[in-house]
Amino acid sequence: MTDLAASVVETLGRRGWTLGVAESLTGGALIAELVGVPGASSVVLGGVVAYATPVKHTLLGVDESLLDREGPVHPEVARQMARGVRRAVSVDDIDAAVGVATTGIAGPISPDGQPVGTVHIAVATPERVEARSFLFPGDRNRIRSASVRAALEMLREMCRE
Repeated sequence: MTDLAASVVETLGRRGWTLGVAESLTGGALIAELVGVPGASSVVLGGVVAYATPVKHTLLGVDESLLDREGPVHPEVARQMARGVRRAVSVDDIDAAVGVATTGIAGPISPDGQPVGTVHIAVATPERVEARSFLFPGDRNRIRSASVRAALEMLREMCRE
């Protein structure tokens, strides 16, 4: 995954874009992959691990009524997390150009009846916001790893020139 993360950092750097990362089920694994790349500090501003549902609202600005109605594992929650992290990591009142967010159910049980492996990833760029939904097989570690890879692939794709 190192080559994929390096490609994302390089792509963001070429565009002059900065990045904020909001994670739930990946618990910091996504930003760890990114900051493992030499030179990542030129594009990665910071990240938020919003593991508890209320933190998605209080820190990332996810609509509280959406969380109450749909729960934390929903495509619109991912979109709002991706937009919100851009503000959360702002520097000198300048938001990050790009935000990426992960939310889902890594298991081993599902707290709300959705299948284990349900994951929503969103990327917000200056040009658009998009969320994608996945159903990853495997145990908790495989689901989390697949989520990190999918987020990096989505970032690389959406940030290309």
